[in-house]
Amino acid sequence: HVLAILLTLLLAAAPFGEAKGPAAWSEDELKQLLTESPWAQVAEGPSANLPGVQVYLATAKPIQLAEAERERRARAKLKGKAPEVDPFAEEYAAWLAENGKDQIILAILTGNHRAFNDSKELDRLEKESVLRVGRKKLPMTGYFPPSERDPFLRIAFPRQVGASDKAVRFELYLPGVAGPFRSVEFPMEALKFEGRVEF
Repeated sequence: HVLAILLTLLLAAAPFGEAKGPAAWSEDELKQLLTESPWAQVAEGPSANLPGVQVYLATAKPIQLAEAERERRARAKLKGKAPEVDPFAEEYAAWLAENGKDQIILAILTGNHRAFNDSKELDRLEKESVLRVGRKKLPMTGYFPPSERDPFLRIAFPRQVGASDKAVRFELYLPGVAGPFRSVEFPMEALKFEGRVEF
């Protein structure tokens, strides 16, 4: 966790987007932004013997910049070949463009897309995954399951966060994950990027 604290301080002192554009970010900077930064954490399980699950705030501007840059670099490596079409990714991108301003999207690395074929597990995902903001308990508004090309489950929650709220806390039920309950909290004061809170 020392690395995460140091990175948080580094980002606060000279955020990526203010110092240089995404094209100038190193591979390590991209990786850190998507794994250990104010917008990316490990969601812990209810007991210490259960592994944490990598999550990030997919609607936060720095994360969107990082994802776009990662995709740009992946396409550049194809050297003119047409990339594989991922209908799930295209559907998600279209939905995000239309609804992103009203939603908070948490991306979760589940690593098991086959678990999303189980209707009982999906029912529990929908009923038991919530966003807590202050005293509010907000149910999800929708989700995009992981696919063979994209291992991240993306869950959307209503963007009902006020200026006085100190943190957003996600309580999750994750199909295909051993001991499927995970939780993670993002303090609002740590989420500043280019002078505003991004989540």
